[in-house]
Amino acid sequence: MPETPPPSPAQRILPSVILETERLRLRAFVEEDVDDVFLIYTDPALQRWVPLPEPGVPYTRENAERWCGEVAPALRANGDGQHWAAVEKDTGRLAGSIGLLRTDWPAMRTELGYSVSPWGRGRGFATEATVAVSRWAIDQGFERIELKAATGNAGSRRVAEKAGFVLEGIERNAMPLHEGRTDLAAYSLVPSDLAR
Repeated sequence: MPETPPPSPAQRILPSVILETERLRLRAFVEEDVDDVFLIYTDPALQRWVPLPEPGVPYTRENAERWCGEVAPALRANGDGQHWAAVEKDTGRLAGSIGLLRTDWPAMRTELGYSVSPWGRGRGFATEATVAVSRWAIDQGFERIELKAATGNAGSRRVAEKAGFVLEGIERNAMPLHEGRTDLAAYSLVPSDLAR
């Protein structure tokens, strides 16, 4: 009789938490966010660097509905990471999205990604949320937080640098866009960076 394999370890998932910063409340996506999510992800400035839902395919309201109701919650449930709606405390308006993704549990490594609404850009929201989420992830025991930005996306690269991430190099021809491809600037944050 064949030997029965040992049970696999339980799937690891991040705790479901709400994070607060000086101006933002980072919480789960809800159905009421659909209109704002659609507005954010159809913005041409964002679509230039973040080709969602996939390169060459326009973002639809159905994509926004699926994101809020199915995709974002599933990313946490399947152990991939966690995504938050970044809501401005003063107005209750959705300022953007931030999340951890492509989590490698054995290596305790994850990647951080964000997007900001057209009205919220240039106000420091992305940096504020990036600091909060990356430090929270390190408090959860992560040894490496990665952040990648198109080399031409100066705003996103500034966020990484202001949040204390260290530029490691350039991944050449690494990401497809709606039109063409781009190199990615690869940044990281490790616990020892916080001591500086």
